[in-house]
Amino acid sequence: MDMTVPPQVSDRAFARLAEINDGADAPQALRVAVDGGGCSGFQYDIKLEERAADDDLVLERDGQKVLVDPVSLPFLSNAVIDFSEELIGARFVINNPNATSSCGCGTSFSM
Repeated sequence: MDMTVPPQVSDRAFARLAEINDGADAPQALRVAVDGGGCSGFQYDIKLEERAADDDLVLERDGQKVLVDPVSLPFLSNAVIDFSEELIGARFVINNPNATSSCGCGTSFSM
């Protein structure tokens, strides 16, 4: 039995994506992926993409889409995709309960 719970996307993350897409001819989706590598074993790869793949999980609200591929999905179970504005800069962040440790860069983690 698959116990993967899809990640949640915060209101702030959807709002920021809407700002990015405001006035764009072709709205882009936010792709959230997990790759091997980084300081702690895994790293997040967050980027804008024009379209979803056939097997992507699509999280959508008000026409804004966040995409997660099936390989990354188990690593993001119960995670929250958020948008953070701090002194060091504004960025999309992942609050991941599966990560046992992360490093200072905020994009790398281990499980």
